[in-house]
Amino acid sequence: MAWSTRQLAELAGTTLKTVRYYHKVGLLDEPERAANGYKQYQIRHLIRLLRIRRLVDLGVPLADIAAMDESDENADQALRSLDAELAASIERQQRMREELAVVLRHRAMADLPPGFDASAADLPAADRALLLIFSRVFGPATMAALQELQAAPRTPVDSEFDALPADASEEARQQLAERYAPEIRRQYQDHPALEDAGATAPRGEAFTMSVVVQGLVELYNPAQIDVLQRVNAILEEDRPSS
Repeated sequence: MAWSTRQLAELAGTTLKTVRYYHKVGLLDEPERAANGYKQYQIRHLIRLLRIRRLVDLGVPLADIAAMDESDENADQALRSLDAELAASIERQQRMREELAVVLRHRAMADLPPGFDASAADLPAADRALLLIFSRVFGPATMAALQELQAAPRTPVDSEFDALPADASEEARQQLAERYAPEIRRQYQDHPALEDAGATAPRGEAFTMSVVVQGLVELYNPAQIDVLQRVNAILEEDRPSS
């Protein structure tokens, strides 16, 4: 008994177009034709087609299926490579599920880069946005230091800075800067990667700092930016002269 192309496709659970494509790329041999010119597919064609479909369903690329026909070694290599890809994909998806579970519990975690714990979800929106920006310009060591830093409880000075109004007086800004500077200095001592973050950034210090400054300008109000400038001036004064 012989089948037409349409009948073969139906038996294999595929389409005419797919069968013809397998012929075109050399995966499926052309059958003999009857006197009227119609193709006559046999059991061997059905078995071959079912085997191809089975491998495709497992995720094996068509190019690898062709190579698998050449030797058992090629077949083993193709299947092991696919298994390694699937294992990596499963691991990646498992990490994604774990992160999604955290986001479901703390919706603000969606505004943070990976690696930060739930305590960072309580940061002000501006700080969370800055961390997202930092994750695109700073290196792994800097981001690891920021993760450790954000895991610690926020201080009263942090809260005062967050609440500082744009029209804060000159005196209020200076007093806050003087209280903030020792904390920033302590952070640099505990996390040295933060002090040289720009110098070690993958895209270079000039580009990185331009992005960071632009983020600060757009996310913080003028009084907060002024406080940060004053803090930086205080820290520069404390640096030993070369």
